[in-house]
Amino acid sequence: MEPVRSARKFGISVVLLTTLFRLFELGIPQNAVRLIPNFLPTSIQKETERAVRSFSFPFPFESSPPMDYSPEPALPKFTAQDAQAVSVINSSRETPDYGTLMAAPLNWQLAASSPTVLIIHTHTSESYERGSRDYPETAAYRTLEEEYNMLSIGDRLAQLLEAEGIRVIHDREFHDYPAYNTAYAHARKSIQKLLAENPEVDLVLDLHRDAADADAGQLCTQIQMDGTDCAQLMLVLGMGNSALPNDHWQDNLSLALKLQFLLQSRSPALCRPISLRAQRFNQDLAAYSLLVEVGAAGDSHEAALEAAEQLAAGIAALKHGTA
Repeated sequence: MEPVRSARKFGISVVLLTTLFRLFELGIPQNAVRLIPNFLPTSIQKETERAVRSFSFPFPFESSPPMDYSPEPALPKFTAQDAQAVSVINSSRETPDYGTLMAAPLNWQLAASSPTVLIIHTHTSESYERGSRDYPETAAYRTLEEEYNMLSIGDRLAQLLEAEGIRVIHDREFHDYPAYNTAYAHARKSIQKLLAENPEVDLVLDLHRDAADADAGQLCTQIQMDGTDCAQLMLVLGMGNSALPNDHWQDNLSLALKLQFLLQSRSPALCRPISLRAQRFNQDLAAYSLLVEVGAAGDSHEAALEAAEQLAAGIAALKHGTA
């Protein structure tokens, strides 16, 4: 009988331990496991109780995560070598260390309950190739019609960022009309006012469209993105000068390098080279501020809207910062 009893004990132990490990995998608390003997036949309760008491859990149980649990997002990480993939045209007097700025971590959180992004348009009335559309222009490639000027590009960008959990303030003031030459002075006042009212804003985006003569008229930058016309993007950095300094130029450039790298990963032709200039462009007012040329006057309005979607995707990829 002794061999039979030993075999039975061994079998019970195997079944019990298998059950315990399975319950452990499912996250059943240890105290609940200790109640198991109460539901077993009396003949094996004592053996089971001894096995449970002697069983040593390899590490403490933790409560199962809630149903709505989601892990922390993996932050993108950039290396100094990544800067070599980004083209930069530098007409400023600064000599940036592109590798160091690319690798520097971006410490912000754009996805928050308060607005963290400010979109403005220094040249609000800028517009694109009209095509067959008939709307009034205040000058060539400029209009007060919000559906076709830079406000429409800002609206599209704001909509897409909001969908990513990034709250946006979109300044709809016309800074370049009726007086074009004082646009930056007027825009500066707006930025200062809005930043004072919204201190949580981390990113200021000044959306323009470029204007440059080409052989057949205005420059057209359109490329193909998955069979869709898309205008090219150009990030412009105001590095400042002795008369108009910009103490934030390194932060701005660090962000621009990362954003350009991500945009180029979507399509190598999506971006024109980053342009570093000696002007300031009001980028001294915020730690992270970019002037973005969304296409050029010779592009179609639809292609500019597509470029705004690509820009939104790049910003969204950085919304939690970088490692």
